[in-house]
Amino acid sequence: MKVIIIEDEKPSARRLQRMLDTLHIKVETMLHSVEESIAWFQSNTHPDLIFLDIQLSDGLSFEIFESIDIKSAIIFTTAYDEYALQAFKLNSIDYLLKPIDDDDLETAVKKYKARTPQKQAVTLDFNDIKKLLINPIDREYKKRFSVKVGQHLKLINIDDIECFYSENKGTYLYTTEGRNYLLDITLEQLENELEPQTFFRINRKFFVNINAIKDMLSYTNSRLQIKLNAYNEQDVIVARERVKDFKGWLE
Repeated sequence: MKVIIIEDEKPSARRLQRMLDTLHIKVETMLHSVEESIAWFQSNTHPDLIFLDIQLSDGLSFEIFESIDIKSAIIFTTAYDEYALQAFKLNSIDYLLKPIDDDDLETAVKKYKARTPQKQAVTLDFNDIKKLLINPIDREYKKRFSVKVGQHLKLINIDDIECFYSENKGTYLYTTEGRNYLLDITLEQLENELEPQTFFRINRKFFVNINAIKDMLSYTNSRLQIKLNAYNEQDVIVARERVKDFKGWLE
């Protein structure tokens, strides 16, 4: 997938690039003005997806479309909501208001992928095929994790873990005793390691253990806030697009 960002504020462009990095989306090019963008489109293959600010340093980004016939999908990223109707006359996927929320960005990307099936070459070796044939009920999931404590390795049983979360590019587990430990694994890798009846990924940053949930509260924008038995370092929020699946998982 070829992706570019058009944004005149370079710190905002870099922040968006970092957010996309966490979603494993590589930004090929960042452009910063109407004039620069028109010149780039005239001499380059158009991307699959554009993250587009509306008010650029030398005018509105709509001026680009007056000069160039762009067929790329567009996710608008802007601090102004008065251009929404004009934006949706174009090939737009979503209209995100700054400051952009992580979950809203992830939802917008999922909308794009749902509209535009990604072509991928699939190769499976014998072990991959065996995994696909295993009944999920019979599958073996992680029963313990090894963590480094100083010069020592410590084993933590899965039943003693309240949640897994990511922070500052690290992945941590948090125990029922109220301690956290750094892991050498990503949350994406954990998805295939955790028993799905016990652990649920409530948002881009958290897996929670159903046995650690103490309370659930309504939260803004149709989300849910979860209270865990021991963990209280930051709010634990079920993303809006995950609420329905989360309620089904609870049952």
